[in-house]
Amino acid sequence: MQARRIDVAALEDPVEALFDRGWTDGLPVVPPTEARVLRMLEGTTRSPQDVVAVVPPDLVECTVEKAAINAVMAGCLPEYFPVVLTALEAICTDQFNMHGVLATTMSVGPIFVINGPITERIGMNSGVNVLGHGNRANSTIGRAVQLIVRNLGGGAPGGIDRATLGHMGKQGFCFAEAPSAWTSLAQEEGFTAQQNTVTAFAGEGPRLLFDQQSRSPESLVRMLADGLRSTVSSRMVMGIDAMLVLSPEHLSRFIDAGWDRSRFLTELSELLIIDADDIIVGAHGIDEGIPTGFAGLQLPKFRPGGLLIVHAGGSAGLFSAIIGGWVNGNTGSDPVTKEIQL
Repeated sequence: MQARRIDVAALEDPVEALFDRGWTDGLPVVPPTEARVLRMLEGTTRSPQDVVAVVPPDLVECTVEKAAINAVMAGCLPEYFPVVLTALEAICTDQFNMHGVLATTMSVGPIFVINGPITERIGMNSGVNVLGHGNRANSTIGRAVQLIVRNLGGGAPGGIDRATLGHMGKQGFCFAEAPSAWTSLAQEEGFTAQQNTVTAFAGEGPRLLFDQQSRSPESLVRMLADGLRSTVSSRMVMGIDAMLVLSPEHLSRFIDAGWDRSRFLTELSELLIIDADDIIVGAHGIDEGIPTGFAGLQLPKFRPGGLLIVHAGGSAGLFSAIIGGWVNGNTGSDPVTKEIQL
């Protein structure tokens, strides 16, 4: 190992020592002893001194070894480590723009959706409480990436991280997509069902969408469209992406009616055409809005490909979730999907 070693006095508590040095995310971390780090390195075939990514905002090179140290601190098991490395690679791209995600005052952070056989192999949760706590892999993979951004890249709250409100998912937001009759998020990006992938999306906290009455796909898709129109702001179109997490019971309405993912997106997109006259500056007495030059137009809520569809959640409960994104395109962040290298 080539990382700098930190000596802790005999009577010093190692956990408190890490707090004192500012190397935590506000919660206790696992002391990264040499034995623990070496065990973590056994989880990947990559060389310990290979550079995984250049981490913003300070643009510091992160080696596999340094990533392993933070994965230990986050509480990861070695079998999670390849996912951590790929997730880190995904956010340290120009396309994802992690520096911008950190610096914005909006409440967004990296959200990781994992697909492929690896999700079952490492025991990830794609079912009950999928967007919440309680599963070690889900809870620690995203946390490890955030610790790397903080401890190596310098992206700590109050410094370059300028979020006005933030959300608890910024501590680490990672979950697995559940298998279904529809193609997965990764398959829509050109990967096969047997490939292991990470999709990184810059998003806010999830917002529940409630519909316990719709029994037809036509009714439910309208209800979903109603919720999606207000993503981030009901007066914003095309500039911000979103993720829709469909629960099994909601998804079954469409599958039972013979709708595939393509049919669903087509129907939903038609319902997400917005009359610009309703959302221009000053319309209905609201100063917020798009420029008046768009008056008279019909505009899509999301750009082409700007709505990501994911299937996950418990088998009981007629709820889905909407996760709003950050500004997209050249000035913002685009989703990134990468294959996991073991």
